Amino acid sequence: MDFNLDETQQDLRKLTAEILDRTAGGDDAEDALRRAGLLGVCVPEEAGGAGLGPVELAVVLREVGARAAAVPALPVLAGTLVLAGHGTSEQAAMDGPVTLALREPGRDLADPPLTTATPSGDGWLLTGRKTSVPLPGGEASGSPPRGVAALVSADAGLFLVREPPLAHEHASTGEPLATLTLDAFPAERVAGPEAVTTARQVYTAAVAAQAAGVLAGALKLTTDHVRTRRQFGRALAEFQAVTMQIADVYIAGRALDVALWSAAWRLGEGLPAEEDLALAAYHACRAWEAVHTCQHLHGGLGLDVTYPLHRHFAQAKHLSHLLGGADAQLDLIGGLV
Repeated sequence: MDFNLDETQQDLRKLTAEILDRTAGGDDAEDALRRAGLLGVCVPEEAGGAGLGPVELAVVLREVGARAAAVPALPVLAGTLVLAGHGTSEQAAMDGPVTLALREPGRDLADPPLTTATPSGDGWLLTGRKTSVPLPGGEASGSPPRGVAALVSADAGLFLVREPPLAHEHASTGEPLATLTLDAFPAERVAGPEAVTTARQVYTAAVAAQAAGVLAGALKLTTDHVRTRRQFGRALAEFQAVTMQIADVYIAGRALDVALWSAAWRLGEGLPAEEDLALAAYHACRAWEAVHTCQHLHGGLGLDVTYPLHRHFAQAKHLSHLLGGADAQLDLIGGLV
């Protein structure tokens, strides 16, 4: 594969970076991204979007992660990409925000869902519980957003639940999450079990892309710091122990990037991507360890809440939790090989 971004992808990267830098990832960032069409890049063209795929999703999310911006780009982009591939034209053109509800208590992301779907008249009824559901369009301190829909994995396939019953909670980053409890709740069937696999793959690629950005942003902050910070009359970057630790962080970032771009490209081309995704997810779950090294190299400044590095650490840990942790990914890799 060619790891270079094409012209469209480069434009997406630059536009996302410009908007997030201008808004400093603050409260206006989500609206600015939406107005620029960046949260609709995976919506089909006939529904008013750009009709782009997994690589473009990864491009946008990597820039979001690089600034540790608390914007709901991940659930929106992943949800719309899955709907674009499996939903009807009416579902793909939904006005409200959509998210993915895939994780279940005590279960790995790759495990078959325990949520059950029962036919009822012209529709379906879902029973089950989903946790750590990212909330698009909701404030970190407010109630769940109105008009949100969730793509829910179940034993009979992937289902669209409009206005689901959400119990509001918070991630360690302060970003909104929810627990979704369904008790014979009405739903629309999107597609069969093959769509559950697609949803999990897209979700994994999205989380890995944002984690890659988080690590890249932390590395840039740290290299800038050790280049200019002086101790004992020398820049920190001149000490061998510091350069070795920075090199370890760089290698961790490159390993994640290679696996991520390979997985995203294979998804976009319709090629088998499970091994690449599992490897990307493993490195994404280990990213917080590299960010911890960045914090160590900053000294006390790395823990200062007025300095941005603490956001990178919190987001790296949060993204690892969304994937279930590194051990779960090792189990998956072992099963694949």
